[in-house]
Formats: sequence, structure tokens, C-alpha cells
Amino acid sequence: MASETAEKFMQTLQQIEENKNIEPLVSLFTEDAELSNLATPSPLQGKDGARQFWQKYLSVFQQIHSKFTNVVESNGYAVLEWTSEGSLTSGEPLKYQGVSIIETVDGKVQRFRTYYDSAAFLPQGAKQ
Repeated sequence: MASETAEKFMQTLQQIEENKNIEPLVSLFTEDAELSNLATPSPLQGKDGARQFWQKYLSVFQQIHSKFTNVVESNGYAVLEWTSEGSLTSGEPLKYQGVSIIETVDGKVQRFRTYYDSAAFLPQGAKQ
């Protein structure tokens, strides 16, 4: 079973995917948080960085839903495996998988990294 922090993170992410209000997710991060993914050349910092990260995340989708398939935790780290399905802003359907790593301190996310199949975002003809 996932820790309270990991569970809250997963539930809140699914909520922002539904309602597009990122502030509940931003509130889960520390003031000095770092967030990064494959498209970010250097980590985004703090709550403003978290806000920017999650706004950008939602901006590429018409709709998206993440399903968490496995959670592994140890000593303030949680590895979350997931599959996301939805559509891009172009209307093109999308399904992709990845792993997110969260480091927590005192019930807040201090560091967030995510790794996924970026080829899923290429136009349909380019994927062949």
C-alpha cells in the first residue's frame, strides 16, 4: 500500500487531469522543490516551478487520465509506474507509459522526476 503522501499525489494528479485546477497539486510541493522531465533542460524550482510544470503538462492534452499501476517506496522515495491515455490538443489519441520518482520531506514533494516514451507525442505518421 502506498504512503499517505504518494497516495495523495496520485489522487491529486488524477483530479487536476479532470478539472484542470493545478493549485491542489502545487500545494503538495515544498518551497524549494525541483521538477524535471525529458523535455525540461534544467529542473524547475519551487512552487512557481511546480505551477509552470503542471500547466505545461496539461497544455498538451485535450484530455488525459493517468492510471497508476505500481508503487514502490523506501526511505522518502516513491517510484510510481503509470499509463496515461487521452488525446492531444490536436485531437489525436494518445496512450503512453512512464515512471515518476518523488522524493518527499515531511509529507511534501521535494523532488519530482518523470521518464516516459516521448515518441508517443510524435505525429502519427512519424511513429512508424
